[in-house]
Amino acid sequence: MGIYSKYEVPQELSEKSYEALEAARDTGKISKGTNETTKAIERGIALLVLVASDVSPEEIVAHIPLLCEEKSIPFVFVPSKQQLGSAAGLAVGTAAVAIVNEGKAKKSVKEIADAVAELRK
Repeated sequence: MGIYSKYEVPQELSEKSYEALEAARDTGKISKGTNETTKAIERGIALLVLVASDVSPEEIVAHIPLLCEEKSIPFVFVPSKQQLGSAAGLAVGTAAVAIVNEGKAKKSVKEIADAVAELRK
């Protein structure tokens, strides 16, 4: 867990997050990578943000949780940037992904956002 991680995410929530990302990738719209994710957050169009916990150096994504809190956008930490990249449809790992249009993952995104809100209490 990185210095920017504010709470521990259970394994099943991480897996559900990857699955929701795959569904959103196929039926909705996502923003991949730290820069695109940051833009989606700043524009207020991100519905859920996934951040990899194994990013080095951690400063690459340290601003994302702060931005999400400022804009009231739910964010979840996932253990692997490689798995995050794979779920986003990339051949390489990625540090962060934003779900912009959830498509068929609408129910999952809501459940994840609710679970994250509970974890942060």
